Amino acid sequence: MMSVIDALDVSADTVAKLVATLALLILFVLIRFLTCALAKRKLDDPVRFHHWRRVIVNTLTIVALVLIGRVWIHAFDSLATFLGLASAGLAVAMHDSIANVAGWVFILWRKPFKPGDRIQVGGIKGDVIDLRLFQFSVIEVGNWVDADQSTGRIVHIPNSQILREPVSNYETGFQYIWHEIPVLITFESDWRKAKDLLGTIASEKAEHLSEGAKEQIRRAAMRYLIFFKNLTPIVYTTVKESGVMLTLRYIVKPRERRNSEEAIWEAILDAFGQHEDISLAYPTTRFYQAETNPPAGHCK
Repeated sequence: MMSVIDALDVSADTVAKLVATLALLILFVLIRFLTCALAKRKLDDPVRFHHWRRVIVNTLTIVALVLIGRVWIHAFDSLATFLGLASAGLAVAMHDSIANVAGWVFILWRKPFKPGDRIQVGGIKGDVIDLRLFQFSVIEVGNWVDADQSTGRIVHIPNSQILREPVSNYETGFQYIWHEIPVLITFESDWRKAKDLLGTIASEKAEHLSEGAKEQIRRAAMRYLIFFKNLTPIVYTTVKESGVMLTLRYIVKPRERRNSEEAIWEAILDAFGQHEDISLAYPTTRFYQAETNPPAGHCK
């Protein structure tokens, strides 16, 4: 009876290499399971466990790829032949996968972000929670949810996207952003008094948020061209169609932006409510009716 190997027309050497590859994969899975289980027992902090789990998985993946590569290289006459055939085949059949691996290497090498950072890649913004060979995952922020708060969705992004899309990191290098609150008041309001009130509120509610920013700028300036002369809150004045626009600008950490804005708006509403000569503006329509009877002595 013809054996399975003869029926498939596969050489015994190729079968041996397939068996060796399967054995290496099983060994890789087993070692990964045991090392991760040991790390979970030793580490109580979920953040540290997640970090070491990624280190273990990434290291074992590289070792497994090297060992499997050494098994199959001997099936060809030379390393050059193997690399030529492999690169040609992989370039056609696994273009996206290769790009994802290249993105993974770039992330590990250049470190544009790390787990825990808040980033934006293209139109997707979120907090990085996982990094793998072909993709990384974020907890989505924004979208239909107002301000910088989580939607609850996990978004998986191919690693190749960081080579094709702009990557914004909210926390690496300089962990603060500038935030602005526009306050529109009517033309009839006392805008100077309103501006003074906003300045007082900014000093009370926002000035402490910039603590530590100067030191971070000093450190960041050694690597990036970051210079801010004034970090204290400031109020700018401009005129819009519906009234006078007073824009309160202050520096804050990204994750504190919504809470700080809430506290400032509540203080603004309380302060403006105590002054009858200050009113918030909103879209209005005014009608003017011409006099039907001309005044006495008026000639038509």
